[in-house]
Amino acid sequence: MPIPEDVTGDEIDKDVRQELQSLPKTLAEDVAKNLVMVARLIDEDPEGAYGYSKVALRLASRVAAVREAAGFAAYANQKYSEALAEFRAARRMTGNVDLWPVMADCERGLGRPEKALEMAGAPEVHKLDKAGQVEMRLVAAGARRDMGQLDAAIVTLQSPELASSSVQPWTARLRYAYADALLAAGREGEAREWFAKAVEADRDGSTDASDRLAELDGVEFVDALDEDEEDDESRGGAEGGADDRDED
Repeated sequence: MPIPEDVTGDEIDKDVRQELQSLPKTLAEDVAKNLVMVARLIDEDPEGAYGYSKVALRLASRVAAVREAAGFAAYANQKYSEALAEFRAARRMTGNVDLWPVMADCERGLGRPEKALEMAGAPEVHKLDKAGQVEMRLVAAGARRDMGQLDAAIVTLQSPELASSSVQPWTARLRYAYADALLAAGREGEAREWFAKAVEADRDGSTDASDRLAELDGVEFVDALDEDEEDDESRGGAEGGADDRDED
């Protein structure tokens, strides 16, 4: 797959660059460039990111960072079985538990919420940092909802992190998930309150909490472009009608 000229491979994280030092220099550079492309495309063009991840995997399948990148690319394309296999391989290579929550979410994607809940109660969770533990809580709550256990999902999300007034990188997503669970349980008033709190914390627009809040408030957004087109059509119709009358 083509690599843009502005991609040098130096953009990758220093820890990944260190991992690639086990490879011959030219090969390491090629792998690095493909990993940069995975990171660049994974949000906006997951299929493209997946393609570059397969190239990197073909070049250096024994590098943990490559297996991890391939896992996230597969995950972004909802290829959960493949993603889980790559994450497991990366974990075997490093012994790191950081991927535990996303591995559990893959189990959800494969229709195995019970397995995800089992992982949520495993000793590995205690080794996660705070962000990882919050992510695991989100996955566990999602698994509860998969099983139709709405009240249990709500309870799962109730935590010191949810109650905290300080804003952390995970705060908006945690509040959003709580609001969404409350809404699913028919607790609309509480849901509105928490969607509003999610909006307050969502500084980079990582959720659509503002849209959900507006929807609950009965606010309808009209696309200005569509409105202009409708006006043009109305004027065209009126002009056509006038011409028809003139012909009479």
